[in-house]
Amino acid sequence: MHSAAGPNSHTDKKTPASTPPDPPAVDPVDEASREVEKFVDRAFLAGLPRVRVVHGSGMGILRKALRKMLQQHPHVESVAEAPQNEGGGGATVVELRV
Repeated sequence: MHSAAGPNSHTDKKTPASTPPDPPAVDPVDEASREVEKFVDRAFLAGLPRVRVVHGSGMGILRKALRKMLQQHPHVESVAEAPQNEGGGGATVVELRV
């Protein structure tokens, strides 16, 4: 007696693996801005007078975008480059309104 399943049966066929869709594009500057905004809000609500945002040096794109956003934030009194011992150009010191 022969089995119904042979080398050409449908159980031996390989189906191509489906490729998952690409994840939606995420703009790192937008994502970082949202996170820093939440961080500043939480710091303000906690009564902190000052925070430091470490963004790294790189090409300065993130630093410029974050500082621009921070200067317009309602809880921010001032924005300045961190002293060298606190990160220098790779960090921003944010004084909050009290």
